Amino acid sequence: MAQLWGGRFTKETDQLVYNFNASITFDQKFFKQDIEGSIAHATMLGKTGIITEEESDQIVTGLKSIFSDVIDGKLEISTKYEDIHSFVEANLIDRIGDTGKKLHTGRSRNDQVALDMKLYTRDEILVLKGLLITLMETIHKMMKENTETYMPGFTHLQKAQPVTFAHHIGAYMEMFKRDFSRLEDIYKRMNLCPLGAGALAGTTYPLDRELTASLLNFDGPTLNSMDSVSDRDYIIELLSALSTISMHLSRFSEEIIIWNSNEYRFIELDDSYSTGSSIMPQKKNPDIAELVRGKTGRVYASLISILTTMKGIPLAYNKDMQEDKELTFDAIDTVKGCISLFTGMIATMKINAENMKVSAMNGFTNATDAADYLVKKGVPFRDAHGIIGKLVLYCIDNDKAIDDLSIEEFKEICDVFDEDIYEAISLETCVGKRNTIGAPGPEAMKQVIEINEEYLNNLQ
Repeated sequence: MAQLWGGRFTKETDQLVYNFNASITFDQKFFKQDIEGSIAHATMLGKTGIITEEESDQIVTGLKSIFSDVIDGKLEISTKYEDIHSFVEANLIDRIGDTGKKLHTGRSRNDQVALDMKLYTRDEILVLKGLLITLMETIHKMMKENTETYMPGFTHLQKAQPVTFAHHIGAYMEMFKRDFSRLEDIYKRMNLCPLGAGALAGTTYPLDRELTASLLNFDGPTLNSMDSVSDRDYIIELLSALSTISMHLSRFSEEIIIWNSNEYRFIELDDSYSTGSSIMPQKKNPDIAELVRGKTGRVYASLISILTTMKGIPLAYNKDMQEDKELTFDAIDTVKGCISLFTGMIATMKINAENMKVSAMNGFTNATDAADYLVKKGVPFRDAHGIIGKLVLYCIDNDKAIDDLSIEEFKEICDVFDEDIYEAISLETCVGKRNTIGAPGPEAMKQVIEINEEYLNNLQ
């Protein structure tokens, strides 16, 4: 059992206790960040004269050789070490001798692990942002191609008013833009360096914390050593943001599952993103959409877990905080996978524009426009609402769409109707005249698409 502590103890830790306490099985995930942080720390120790420049250079060279050997497969990260920090330091000492023992000068595992977790989280936020950009670019392309693809808009899963497919998926574009913004906010707020906080009360060594922060591309050092080692707010914020991303993906997946059903047939998923049935040969199942929807609960669980862990912890560091690692790693990996697969799924799915249009025409989605038509002819809105209600009832009893009625049938219900009713309630008119910003009309959509184009260009 390779440990960095032991002088205080007179007998070996029980193996079960050691295994329960050890973290290398999962914290090896930030091996790169541990090396990166140690190089910065050793560099600072040399610059400040706490150790000699020669010792600093020797340590940095040794750390880089460990990194290269692990990457090349020459050195295996072993579970005989308690954690990734023990692995790195022990191998450093093996390579460069007693000089390696000076690496930990002015540093505790508490501020070291706080740094590693911040560096890892920061790196992963950049990856997540990149995946969201690709997703948004995919949605943007689909919006530009479907500004005249008419479909029913829904409330309560009931057909409500006609929109376009571009307008409908544009709602998700706005959601993912907010998700991207949340990740940017988290990155900015967390970007202070905890290294140098020590166990909880700093150190008597004349560390240059500003230099360390600069070497690691932080905006500066953290300002309270107790908060530095016990802060997991950025993890909670990230898991909250990941939960929101998952929720948005899940909502979109739910719609794709509905649209892909035989009853709707609005879209058809590509074979590469579908599966079949072991017994029913006709089946083509939307498994990826269902899995994305299902994995949302897994991400939520990570958020609830860390909130529950942190709620009763007094200052400063407590071992409970080790529980932040596995659940954060899992949530990040889950969401990265979901975004990637979801993007591929929607990029390859076929949009059945004619089925969408027919569904919009047969669902009385133009009933509101028919009422507006009467209002413009001088009928009070409340009366117009009642007249169109009777019209819809007549259509239901006679299995007709409003558009299918003859002018005589219109006039039987209200003699205000005239031949211009057909143009007034066509899908093109119903959608086309709604051009306030944010509406589905062509002028409004053109403006939004231009705004999104500029937004995406600025992210490059």
